[in-house]
Amino acid sequence: MNILILQGSPRANGNTAWMAAEYKKAAEAAGHAVTVVDVARKKIAGCLACEWCHGKGNGACIQKDDMQELYPLFAEAEALVLAAPVYYFTMSAQIQAPVQRLYCINKPPRLRKMALLLSSYSPGVYDGAAGEYRGICGYWQAEDTGIVTARIDEQKTDATRAKLAALVAKL
Repeated sequence: MNILILQGSPRANGNTAWMAAEYKKAAEAAGHAVTVVDVARKKIAGCLACEWCHGKGNGACIQKDDMQELYPLFAEAEALVLAAPVYYFTMSAQIQAPVQRLYCINKPPRLRKMALLLSSYSPGVYDGAAGEYRGICGYWQAEDTGIVTARIDEQKTDATRAKLAALVAKL
């Protein structure tokens, strides 16, 4: 399976990046092809709601930024993993921008499965992000393979690594 992981933390060696890397290791060990994109290091603007994509653009966004690198990856992705820190009750802005920019194509054409990886220093802050993720899964008709959350005392642990491997097993 062709898996695309969007890693949305600005902390290159932080907890979210660790979760994305561990998911990738488990998926590659299971024989999947995995691409990780550190979207926090990309320059991706939010959707302008200009509707150019649905008119003259014929499905292409008028904005020419780093999102252009991601459209081909989304076109081939059969599984999408969103890895995001939770700063204030939802996925980071770095994840929000590329997901919302898919408005121009409606949904990734080959996508069948999704997973969500969330980290935070606080417990009980995941409901907003999880709800948004489930809404995206439903709209894109992608199977929700699960959510792994890791608060401060669960980050970079063997228990969290095992939860990530369990998500991969659902592919």
